[in-house]
Amino acid sequence: MTNPEKLSYPQARSMTYFFHRQIWHLLALLVLVPTTWLLARPFLDNARWLGWTNTTWFWLSIGLAVIHQVVVWIVFRLQIGWATLTRIFGRADLVIWGILFQTLLTGRIMAVIGLAQTTQHSLPIPHTLAVVIALILLIPFIYTIWSVIKYFGLVRAMVGDHFRIKYRQMPLEDRGVFKYCSNAMYSFGFLVLWVIGLIHLSVPALLLAAFNHVYIWVHYFCTEKPDMKIIFGHD
Repeated sequence: MTNPEKLSYPQARSMTYFFHRQIWHLLALLVLVPTTWLLARPFLDNARWLGWTNTTWFWLSIGLAVIHQVVVWIVFRLQIGWATLTRIFGRADLVIWGILFQTLLTGRIMAVIGLAQTTQHSLPIPHTLAVVIALILLIPFIYTIWSVIKYFGLVRAMVGDHFRIKYRQMPLEDRGVFKYCSNAMYSFGFLVLWVIGLIHLSVPALLLAAFNHVYIWVHYFCTEKPDMKIIFGHD
């Protein structure tokens, strides 16, 4: 079992670091959420899918994104400062984290699908053109997923370095898509949400894709980048 004392960092063991840059996280939400709502609201007409209106799907999409990234912030900071999940769950820490992480991530995708289903044909462009654009976006997305599975590993992709020392000792990955983009998961991984919006010709779904894509970079700046500087000594 990983020694929690060796896993955590004394310089991260304070409430000051726990909340480091989170005021920017909050300010970003105060801008992104109202802006996305104001732009999407004209297209929400209470059409239903699986019994829920598109307004419900919209707020579910927003809510799951916020819950997911707030949970990630809390867990990452607890781990880097105190190895809290490791102390509580031992070797099962990564299993617990993986289940929680993947459940929330899947929920985010499903909520955008629900929104797209209830706001179809709100984007005034030919469906053929939308499909062509979607297929183009799928290329870097699929290449990224393939590269993550083949070279990076799914556990490491869930920031395994917060849970296992061995991931901290690995060199930066420079194969596959990572040869061209060091942060390919954030750059290209969220393109799948744009694809969902395009194939449904859904303006609100595209707005949520934009929200999610911008918001993941807020997470990078506010949470992940400072943690990486402590763990690896660089951004």
